[in-house]
Amino acid sequence: MKKNIGTIDKIIRYVAAILFGVLYATGVVTGTAGVVMIVLGAVFILTATLDFCPLYAIFGMSTCKTKS
Repeated sequence: MKKNIGTIDKIIRYVAAILFGVLYATGVVTGTAGVVMIVLGAVFILTATLDFCPLYAIFGMSTCKTKS
Protein backbone atom coordinates (compact mmCIF):
# COMPACT_ATOMS: atom_id res chain seq x y z
CA MET A 1 0.00 0.00 0.00
CA LYS A 2 1.38 3.34 -1.06
CA LYS A 3 0.79 6.22 1.35
CA ASN A 4 -1.85 8.63 0.07
CA ILE A 5 -2.83 10.58 3.20
CA GLY A 6 -0.88 13.69 4.17
CA THR A 7 -0.30 15.15 7.61
CA ILE A 8 -3.12 17.70 7.53
CA ASP A 9 -5.56 15.09 6.22
CA LYS A 10 -4.48 12.72 9.00
CA ILE A 11 -5.02 15.37 11.69
CA ILE A 12 -8.48 16.21 10.32
CA ARG A 13 -9.45 12.53 10.36
CA TYR A 14 -8.31 12.06 13.98
CA VAL A 15 -10.09 15.23 15.14
CA ALA A 16 -13.31 14.23 13.34
CA ALA A 17 -13.17 10.73 14.87
CA ILE A 18 -12.71 12.16 18.37
CA LEU A 19 -15.55 14.62 17.80
CA PHE A 20 -17.85 11.83 16.62
CA GLY A 21 -16.99 9.78 19.71
CA VAL A 22 -17.62 12.69 22.07
CA LEU A 23 -20.95 13.53 20.42
CA TYR A 24 -22.06 9.92 20.75
CA ALA A 25 -20.77 9.49 24.32
CA THR A 26 -22.52 12.64 25.54
CA GLY A 27 -25.80 11.64 23.94
CA VAL A 28 -25.97 14.56 21.53
CA VAL A 29 -26.26 12.10 18.64
CA THR A 30 -28.07 8.82 19.22
CA GLY A 31 -29.75 6.04 17.31
CA THR A 32 -28.82 5.18 13.75
CA ALA A 33 -27.00 8.47 13.18
CA GLY A 34 -24.87 7.80 16.25
CA VAL A 35 -23.93 4.32 15.11
CA VAL A 36 -23.07 5.62 11.63
CA MET A 37 -20.85 8.31 13.18
CA ILE A 38 -19.06 5.74 15.39
CA VAL A 39 -18.40 3.47 12.40
CA LEU A 40 -17.21 6.42 10.30
CA GLY A 41 -14.97 7.54 13.16
CA ALA A 42 -13.45 4.05 13.35
CA VAL A 43 -12.80 4.11 9.60
CA PHE A 44 -11.17 7.55 9.94
CA ILE A 45 -8.88 6.29 12.70
CA LEU A 46 -7.95 3.17 10.72
CA THR A 47 -7.19 5.04 7.50
CA ALA A 48 -5.25 7.77 9.31
CA THR A 49 -3.18 5.19 11.19
CA LEU A 50 -2.38 3.26 8.01
CA ASP A 51 -1.74 6.44 5.96
CA PHE A 52 -3.88 4.87 3.24
CA CYS A 53 -7.39 5.63 2.04
CA PRO A 54 -8.94 3.12 -0.39
CA LEU A 55 -11.24 5.76 -1.88
CA TYR A 56 -8.26 7.99 -2.64
CA ALA A 57 -6.58 5.03 -4.36
CA ILE A 58 -9.66 4.30 -6.48
CA PHE A 59 -9.92 7.91 -7.65
CA GLY A 60 -6.15 8.39 -7.99
CA MET A 61 -6.00 11.08 -5.31
CA SER A 62 -3.27 11.78 -2.78
CA THR A 63 -2.76 14.43 -0.11
CA CYS A 64 0.85 13.39 0.55
CA LYS A 65 3.55 15.82 -0.37
CA THR A 66 5.78 14.42 -3.09
CA LYS A 67 9.54 14.80 -3.17
CA SER A 68 10.85 16.68 -6.18
